[in-house]
Amino acid sequence: MKELRVEDALQYLDQVKMEFGDRPHIYNEFLDIMKNFKSQQIDTPGVIRSVSNLFMGNKKLVLGFNTFLPEGYKIELPLDGNGPPVAVYQAPGQTGVTRILGPGSDPAPAPSVPPSAAPAAAVKQGAPPPPQQAHPPPQPVQQQQQQQQQ
Repeated sequence: MKELRVEDALQYLDQVKMEFGDRPHIYNEFLDIMKNFKSQQIDTPGVIRSVSNLFMGNKKLVLGFNTFLPEGYKIELPLDGNGPPVAVYQAPGQTGVTRILGPGSDPAPAPSVPPSAAPAAAVKQGAPPPPQQAHPPPQPVQQQQQQQQQ
């Protein structure tokens, strides 16, 4: 994974601002989401849900947010381009994935790992990233399905 810089986050913020120039409330809501994430009021799955819902229908911004997600997290769109985004978490070294957004998602929190240079860092430059939160690792989808069948 490439090293991210504050400039990457600022460029993404500019894209958001340009896209919603006629609707500044959306840009401001995005900044609020990033501030809440930075202050640990929401975790990584929460920030994914919030940003995906806010940018619903804007493929470029939804997928562009992947750049700032920690290892193992990914936002995907349906192949036909219709429908809501799906976000998954795959623990390093694991074969199964846990859906954290979209149909079949697990309401239990996935591990929260702060993005290395997420747009939250650009909200207040020079501030250290939030400390890593300890959460139990999610169960892969295959394990969840096996437990449900029992």
